[in-house]
Amino acid sequence: MAQLRIALAQVNPTVGDLDGNADLIVDWTRRAADAGAHLVAFPEMMLTGYPVEDLALRSSFVTASQRALDRVARRLAAEGLGGLPVATGYLDRRTVGLARPGQPAGSPLDAAAWLHGGEVLVRSAKHHLPNYGVFDEYRVFVRGDRLPVVRLHGVDVATVVCEDLWQDGGPVSVTEASGAGLLLALNASPYERDKDDVRLELCAARAREAGCALAYVNMVGGQDELVFDGDSVIVGADGTLLARAPQFTEHLLVADLALPAADPAVRPGRTPVDAQDGTTITIDRHVLAPDPLPAYPVEPQTVAEPLDDLAEVYAALVLGTRDYVRKNGFRSVILGLSGGIDSALVATIASDAVGPENVHTVLLPSRYSSEGSVTDAEDLVKRQGVHSRIVPIGDIVEAFEARLDLHGLAEENLQARIRANIWMALSNEHGHLVLTGGNKSELATGYSTLYGDSAGGFGPIKDLTKTMVWALARWRDAQPPGALPFLHPFEDEPIPQAIIEKEPSAELRPGQRDSDSLPDYAVLDPLLVDYVERDMGRDALIEAGHDPDLVERVIRLVDLAEYKRRQYPPGPKITPKNFGRDRRLPITSRWREPSARP
Repeated sequence: MAQLRIALAQVNPTVGDLDGNADLIVDWTRRAADAGAHLVAFPEMMLTGYPVEDLALRSSFVTASQRALDRVARRLAAEGLGGLPVATGYLDRRTVGLARPGQPAGSPLDAAAWLHGGEVLVRSAKHHLPNYGVFDEYRVFVRGDRLPVVRLHGVDVATVVCEDLWQDGGPVSVTEASGAGLLLALNASPYERDKDDVRLELCAARAREAGCALAYVNMVGGQDELVFDGDSVIVGADGTLLARAPQFTEHLLVADLALPAADPAVRPGRTPVDAQDGTTITIDRHVLAPDPLPAYPVEPQTVAEPLDDLAEVYAALVLGTRDYVRKNGFRSVILGLSGGIDSALVATIASDAVGPENVHTVLLPSRYSSEGSVTDAEDLVKRQGVHSRIVPIGDIVEAFEARLDLHGLAEENLQARIRANIWMALSNEHGHLVLTGGNKSELATGYSTLYGDSAGGFGPIKDLTKTMVWALARWRDAQPPGALPFLHPFEDEPIPQAIIEKEPSAELRPGQRDSDSLPDYAVLDPLLVDYVERDMGRDALIEAGHDPDLVERVIRLVDLAEYKRRQYPPGPKITPKNFGRDRRLPITSRWREPSARP
């Protein structure tokens, strides 16, 4: 057996910030060198950030990525780090003679490279291109067809990129034939609930399939709707978990591994091999350091404990909100604070994400606002220490009504739109990012006012059902100061109990309650999950036990509200199917689920 100390740099790049991401590579390579690592690996598309979407089709951006890779290789050597091999993701292109219909312009590659001695030693690219859920990679990439294998201190290390693990065949299926002692996977795998367990099981299965240890480095951070949770892992050839990084934070996972020594009779070169998916993968062998290292003392392995379900979801919302604010150049946020559960949770997420001192709230009471709504909102402001101001809107509403003859829903929506105008005006005046308070249950059923409560720049709870909003509010209140690093250390429960316990209401007419228009959320939310996230049709929903009349009513509400959702701001994805990149339905459509009614 040969020894190898590897470092997985679980870091947070920004899409398009080539210089800033290069700085991260140099900084974390230095940390790996200080830790005595023999190899440091970075996530998929580290140099460009991920996903780059149609930027991959822009020739100037691909060229900039290629040049940045060469520069960072030279810079590592110039700063005394050239002797430490660096594996990193970047954007490349395949050289083609002619453009072909059906291929992405310029033939971009979701590429991986090994840097050493001031040069780019190895280049390869992702073979399997995901085209489901949030991914559109057939649109922007062509696939690679190589499995690079680099001999480092007597160990053959193979490299693959993200989706190559998730699909059968391709490079992973020829890893065992390559004789590799370690399979290195560079990833940008977005978070969704319960994915950490699935991911770990996948890594264990692929390690057993490849017949070698597997090191999985994942990105961390927020990028528009996506949140990357890190959770990098190393498993043995038998699938045993050896090391694990914490979730939702940058981290350098360092591990000493005992790995099979490479066969010295196997020389550098290229060997085509038939993969299980019917493609041909070329094993591309390089020798960097042929001989094993002398035996050295090993360090204890680190295995971080995964977060529980609610903590994991909340951490994703905080990180997604923080990075959207930070990466888009905002320093503060603003939101309407109604005294209801949704805006209370959004304010709390914002305080945890950017600090209460950077959170501005506006209380906008109307003639229908209850006294308790104002006092509850003021209590939250006091508990969290956020900025607040009260702007009564009664006289503004009356001024509109004096000019317009509005009744019923039009009158209700007028109030919501006036509120939105006020917080948008304050955003323009002071440069705050407006946070929107709509939840998934409301978005699904259209229970929101277009250009009113749906207005804003980012929706932190957009992918939470109403029942999950309550669950997270209770969970957050139960956390003692300092319980978790992503939580602000409030002295008291940040959300008043009165807000959690009160019956939800938009307060746009006298005595209004959500239950006037919607079923009980405990009944509604499971139906919405089945229809929206699981794509179950009418008959399947009824067979699953949902009330037939409610099924038809909810389907109609969801289908008719598509035009509203299309205009809603982005928000962190935490479910298998969010309203946004995941779920793309036509606005104009005459399809309706078949009804059993005559």
